[in-house]
Amino acid sequence: MFKNITEAMRYIAEEEIEFIDFKLVDLKGRYRHLSIPAERLNEKLMKNGIGFDASNYGYASVEKSDMVFYPDLGSAVLDPFTERKTLSMLGNVYMIKEGDNIPFQQYPRNIVTAAVDYMKKQEIADEMIIGPEFEFSVFDGMSYEVSSDAIGYRLYSEESEWSANEVPSNGYHTLKKGGYHIDLPHDKSFDLRNEICSALKHYGIDVKYHHHEVGGSGQQEIEVELENMLKLADDTMMIKYLTKNIAGSGGLSATFMPKPIYDEAGNGMHVHMLLRKKGKNVFYEKGQYANLSQTAMYFIGGLLTHVRSLCAFCNPSTNSYKRLVPGFEAPVTIGFASANRSAVIRIPSYAKSEDSVRFELRNPDATGNPYFIYAAILMAGLDGIVNKIDPYRQNWGPFDFNLYDLSEEEKAKLEHLPANLEEALAAFEEDHDYLLAGNVFPQELLDNWIKMLKKDLREVNSKPHPVEFKLYYDL
Repeated sequence: MFKNITEAMRYIAEEEIEFIDFKLVDLKGRYRHLSIPAERLNEKLMKNGIGFDASNYGYASVEKSDMVFYPDLGSAVLDPFTERKTLSMLGNVYMIKEGDNIPFQQYPRNIVTAAVDYMKKQEIADEMIIGPEFEFSVFDGMSYEVSSDAIGYRLYSEESEWSANEVPSNGYHTLKKGGYHIDLPHDKSFDLRNEICSALKHYGIDVKYHHHEVGGSGQQEIEVELENMLKLADDTMMIKYLTKNIAGSGGLSATFMPKPIYDEAGNGMHVHMLLRKKGKNVFYEKGQYANLSQTAMYFIGGLLTHVRSLCAFCNPSTNSYKRLVPGFEAPVTIGFASANRSAVIRIPSYAKSEDSVRFELRNPDATGNPYFIYAAILMAGLDGIVNKIDPYRQNWGPFDFNLYDLSEEEKAKLEHLPANLEEALAAFEEDHDYLLAGNVFPQELLDNWIKMLKKDLREVNSKPHPVEFKLYYDL
């Protein structure tokens, strides 16, 4: 929004801004924030930054937890959810070492920048261009309980077929798995999606389209246009922030949880991608399979080589693997194909022009830290290019047929994504050297990531599950 501090200070005075809110990102990918009176944003602050205690942000411990935040003036935008007029900004985090401020290598935005710099040094491309698809669920409300004598949750959705007998309604309920592109009056979240997309435009985020998704209980999708990786990492955080707050302002509850409803389609975050060098799409080569170049095929080879390991970043919750099961348009098989949603990498058949030829990775979901997800995807693909990993030679496709229709014997011959978070972490511990290339991902960060996810596993696995009472209580 602003090119320099003089421009920012002038705007603050003219628009009578009262507060500046600085948004930071913790290890898991949640926003944290701190605020200052607007008059404190000046040249001195831009030079010295703002000191804060980073000990609660989840990163690997350093000698001192004092960190320094430097605002990114170009990211400034008015926050629509505050009562007092507030300007919101992102920024970068530095650590204090021997009296100097140096970039904190583990900070998510710095990881993305390091990954792009590594790509440039390899002279492979100048830009990583991505386009995520955001799937989420909207409910009228939810509740959960985790205590010694009770454990469970309840979702409330007037749209769903299960609510037909619960409360008086207009009689229009969306059937299970029957929500794809459903129209009014069934599509009760249409106005909400319009409002979200209008807010995204205000934030400089270009929307491709939005619609009701397959899930019959308020599943939504918003797809954004292709954009530079760092911008879309920032935008991913903002999309989640806006979606949750706009839904909440209307008395609704929005979640990006991968599988909130049993036996319904889950929420993914498919990531479309291509590389550009000097403005040209290096993934394009006319006449080859799906018009994809050999460089693109090597990138695919890298992704498929490391995809089980990537799941630790792309699918980092225990709930993630309740989505990655057959029968719900979620990928389970390691392979690639054109226009095939059952493979983990799908090449859109409608993207034919030189500028648009690309492919999508279908396993990620939005419970991950978007900066780590996108940077890890890039590093895996670059490893494939550097080492010339050909997916054809690895028998990873193209699978131009429905993988769900194969016999059990045929399925057993294929490679599959991890079935749970334990398997993903085991793959990650065994295969992560590609992330260390160019010092992009610090080993300390990877170690702490594993430690954090194992803690989540213990939290989930140590508690009885309601289904266990159904199966075992009377034995």
